[in-house]
Amino acid sequence: MIDVLIAGGGYVGLSLAVSLKKAAPHLAVSVIDGAPEGAWKRDERASAVASAAERMLDVLGVWQAIAPEAEPIRRMVITDSKTSDPVRPVFLTFDGEGEEGRPFAHMVPNTAMVGALRAACEEFGVTVRQSTMVETFESGDHSVAVTLAGGEQLEARLLVACDGVRSKLRDAAGIKTVEFDYGQSGIVTTVEHERPHEGTAEEHFLPAGPFATLPLKNNRSSLVWTERTTDAERLVKGDDFLFEEELERRFGHRLGHLKVVGGRRAFPLGLTLARDFVKPRFALAGDAAHGIHPISGQGLNLGFKDVAALAETIVEADRLGLDIGSLAILERYQSWRRFDTFRMGVTTDVLNRLFSNDITPVRIARDFGLGLVDRLPSLKSFFIRQAAGIAGDADPRLLSGQPI
Repeated sequence: MIDVLIAGGGYVGLSLAVSLKKAAPHLAVSVIDGAPEGAWKRDERASAVASAAERMLDVLGVWQAIAPEAEPIRRMVITDSKTSDPVRPVFLTFDGEGEEGRPFAHMVPNTAMVGALRAACEEFGVTVRQSTMVETFESGDHSVAVTLAGGEQLEARLLVACDGVRSKLRDAAGIKTVEFDYGQSGIVTTVEHERPHEGTAEEHFLPAGPFATLPLKNNRSSLVWTERTTDAERLVKGDDFLFEEELERRFGHRLGHLKVVGGRRAFPLGLTLARDFVKPRFALAGDAAHGIHPISGQGLNLGFKDVAALAETIVEADRLGLDIGSLAILERYQSWRRFDTFRMGVTTDVLNRLFSNDITPVRIARDFGLGLVDRLPSLKSFFIRQAAGIAGDADPRLLSGQPI
């Protein structure tokens, strides 16, 4: 029998598998990934890894492999303007340290992160199966019976769904969600520029939504460009000249000539919050539990917080000889994560509504608020610690840099 069966082979599913096997090598852990073999190598995106998540990856022994590809965010600049404004006044800046000597975040190519986690899975003896998925499951008193696509049957003590924001397993478990469609899409691509970015990330609040530039290695930046869905689809499907012209209007010329060096894709943006994170012998983690707006850059880090909390819950229960799949055990994980997830979902929802518009009184009020924060060091310090994922003593051990 498998102890923990994880559905989903992204960064959440893989990091959960590594966390469990590193802390409790005797546990039998398997990952079922529906993507074709090698599909992760074609992912051109990059993600912001907060300081707390970096510490977790370091404890798991994978950060050393990721670090050569990671670019520290040394400074954060926030502006608020119209797309046509010739000058974008800076209302708020953050230094890049969440703690002394440690950047509050790094930008990491997804291929580097997933590749390092896959290597760790192989090292620790995690079984990773590709090109199949969990089709159905049925929870019993002592195990969960799982049927894969193709009919193969498996038995596990616990099934964890890490299968994304449109999780089929969440629906199969009967877990309801709170959902809202923003009518926006996030265009993701990579650009190369003439002048160095010097580790500066910028977020420009424009009427259609935030336009974020995030530093990568070798004079490149990752873009997360929010537009109304119809405009985003037009830009992604349009010709290169039109796309680069609209890009330059938003990016500006401070870093010299721009060249798009990655593919461009648009992802619909919305808010999705699961009403429950657990059922008997079943748990949600990552985007299957919560999908939020990228305005704060915290989506990936919420997933890593789920991993740290769920792994600690499972390992401690196992050490005490308790049933790791029982609802009583899993509810500890739910109570640990649900409020924080709800708080972050509400925060990003409010921020998106506040900044994705061009209503003059609202603009004046928000710019005054940004300027006020910029003048209060203690408040800036609070926000930077939040961005770094540093919450305090309530953090799971892995996020504090301690092994389980």
